[in-house]
Amino acid sequence: MQDLLVGLGMVLVIEGLLYALFPDSIRRVAEMARQIPDSTLRVGGVSALALGVLVVWLVRGAGG
Repeated sequence: MQDLLVGLGMVLVIEGLLYALFPDSIRRVAEMARQIPDSTLRVGGVSALALGVLVVWLVRGAGG
């Protein structure tokens, strides 16, 4: 549970940093995302999820 909270905290740190440093770019990206079809966003989301699980699995040790 502690690892989950640390991971969520890191996500917030990175996201907050991006918003603080590049607010105009974040707005443009959000507007562009509105124009992308739902199916494309889902594929991207599932791909990011799979990549994240793979990274955690490799870092934490495969099966151990």
